[in-house]
Amino acid sequence: MASSAQPGTGPSGEFRFPGNRLGLPEEGPGSVAGWGRRLAALVLDWVIAGLIASAVTGKPIWAGGNDFGTAQLVTFFAMTAILAGLAGGTIGHRLLGLRVLSLRPGANSQYAAQVGLLGGVIRAVLLCLVLPAVVYDRDRRGLHDRAANTIVVRR
Repeated sequence: MASSAQPGTGPSGEFRFPGNRLGLPEEGPGSVAGWGRRLAALVLDWVIAGLIASAVTGKPIWAGGNDFGTAQLVTFFAMTAILAGLAGGTIGHRLLGLRVLSLRPGANSQYAAQVGLLGGVIRAVLLCLVLPAVVYDRDRRGLHDRAANTIVVRR
């Protein structure tokens, strides 16, 4: 008897691994990214934003202060929104072998590779609020990913 369950689910459709409900592989390219790489990419992007803010404000990155913190947050937001939305991932994502996919069906693949600027802005706003990023589902999609209809996968 044939099962009507989605790929990656057991006979009764239960959860087996992150991404199985979305038709993503369990391991390798296209599988849902792990927390370690995602956190490392986030920290790397935050440091890069700090270096850019340091150059703009003329203050060293370790100086801190309200104006520097604001400049760093605005830089991080812009970097994340533009790069994730239009390039499929931030600098940290690229360096750590990750990419951001839209879950809307694409023409040549299961999911479209480009999130779009609006999706990037939605992700970035919620990511900057922090809380949506730490509230996630069993597919490792934070509220920022769910709102933008995206997922972070391995390259």
